[in-house]
Amino acid sequence: MPITNIILADNQELTAYALRSMLAGRDDVSLCEAHCKAALVEALKAAPRSVVIIDFALFDFDDDENLLIVSERYAESRWVLLGDELTETMLRRMAFGSPSFSIVFKDNSLQEINEAVTAAIEGRRYICPHATELLLAHHDDEPPSRLTSTEIDIAKAIAQGKSTKEIAAERCSSIHTITTHRKNIFRKLGVNTAHEVMRYALRAGWVDSAEFYI
Repeated sequence: MPITNIILADNQELTAYALRSMLAGRDDVSLCEAHCKAALVEALKAAPRSVVIIDFALFDFDDDENLLIVSERYAESRWVLLGDELTETMLRRMAFGSPSFSIVFKDNSLQEINEAVTAAIEGRRYICPHATELLLAHHDDEPPSRLTSTEIDIAKAIAQGKSTKEIAAERCSSIHTITTHRKNIFRKLGVNTAHEVMRYALRAGWVDSAEFYI
């Protein structure tokens, strides 16, 4: 039976104790703990296919975007986001920002938390019913997330058909930096392809339609 490494990244002692007790009866996992971002990254370097159970609010990540970047860097990892109060904005960013995240609340039943962990071990995602309700709620009156000036410049370049490598060279940036900006742009605009970015840029007036032969 394959053994999955689980990294417990929850600095709330009671929750950590409960999770250790829940996992103690499983013979398909090995468990280690990380109490800060640096320790978590080191644990992922050692075992990049780990399942991470994390309470983001109790960790020293700068923001949820930084958490997404770490998860993308270790693309073989799976994550169980476990929290007391997860805002709808946070839920949307994590659920739509990466397919690697399962989401469950600390006040969910032990069975639901165990289901989330089991799903992550099996390479699936689990989103608890309450989180699903929040994610399905529509707020048509809310404006889309605003792009920064840097993201607008990169969106223009994408709309002009430039590759990530070309944009990085023009801006004297790394390909990884431009890739991260590109993912943020797609997420904020709610698009999936460069063609959709182009159409958005045309509507927004960021580029001149005379530049294109559509």
